[in-house]
Amino acid sequence: MTEQGMETMQTKYWKASPNAEAFDPAILEAAEYLRSGRLVAFPTETVYGLGANALSTEAVEKIFQAKGRPSDNPLIVHIADPGQLDDLVLEYDAPVKQLIEAFWPGPLTLVLPVRPGAVSPRVTAGLSTIAVRMPDHPLALHLIRAAGCPVAAPSANRSGKPSPTAAEHVRNDLDGRIDGILDGGHSGVGLESTVVEWADGKVWILRPGGITPEDIRRLGLAVELDASLQSTGGDSSDAASSFDGVKEAGGPTPRSPGMKYRHYAPKGMLSIVQGDNPQKVSAYIQERIDEAKAKGEKTGILAFEEHLPYYRADVVLSCGSQDDLSSAGKLLYDALREFDREGVSYILAEGFREDGLGLAVMNRLHKAAGGRLIHI
Repeated sequence: MTEQGMETMQTKYWKASPNAEAFDPAILEAAEYLRSGRLVAFPTETVYGLGANALSTEAVEKIFQAKGRPSDNPLIVHIADPGQLDDLVLEYDAPVKQLIEAFWPGPLTLVLPVRPGAVSPRVTAGLSTIAVRMPDHPLALHLIRAAGCPVAAPSANRSGKPSPTAAEHVRNDLDGRIDGILDGGHSGVGLESTVVEWADGKVWILRPGGITPEDIRRLGLAVELDASLQSTGGDSSDAASSFDGVKEAGGPTPRSPGMKYRHYAPKGMLSIVQGDNPQKVSAYIQERIDEAKAKGEKTGILAFEEHLPYYRADVVLSCGSQDDLSSAGKLLYDALREFDREGVSYILAEGFREDGLGLAVMNRLHKAAGGRLIHI
């Protein structure tokens, strides 16, 4: 038996080309696993998801057990055709149809009133809404269609750890805890989907992601950030302040995944350093890194590609170019996992500007740092 009394199992591993045909044997066998109530990790255009038949409470329960996921954290349901949405939700307004037409398939999750009895109540965590998206990855779409059921799928990692952008990451976290892994290569966007809700004549962003506020405004729709995103807030105190675990402060059930709990965290203590003057930011980071190293810490820095020559640490990693934030989404989780592989105990990261995709990247960094944000 493993932790929490969970029995180990043999995890089946399938390899498939991202462009595999729908009748590929690996896809069909993985689909049968899902249909029969087993857990299968699979690639999407954002990160790898951990899928279960959303109609089966027994299957969905296994997700929470395998991930160690808090039970009040709702799951996103994945579908393979917009027509499936009507089986899951009640009637919705015209702006929602606009969003579907513009961004599906793609990294946009819609929070809508759930049709009673449409899915296991464990999927919605007792809420009257359900989060649904249609992924833009051929393997994911083939798998969901072949399974013949809506698929509940959070990221395929242990809860609180960096999200997986490759099958290897899933294996490292969940081998022996899930039934199968469908390896379709590296994911694309590298950040989870944007989660939105239509209310009061506006599109409310509950979790930023690959679809930016600017993308939605181009449809002529008003956009607002949820109150939890209005300010990153953070802790401007000493970056060596205590590390307080995965669960954030108590409160009501979150309205969507990614709103309440500390996510994406490396094992080492991570803090973000942000300021208007890049020279002051880099000088501060290097000073604190030198102090930490003198105390015996193994140090790491996450910085823009252009700034790497300024730094000295045990591990210095790039989060991409400051002029191309799409690269940051693809590199962020890989970097956090690399810090773990190298045994880094003290990490400082340069902050991002919070517009466009930078809003999503900064949101993930802020979660990974547990709110430790230092303003210079």
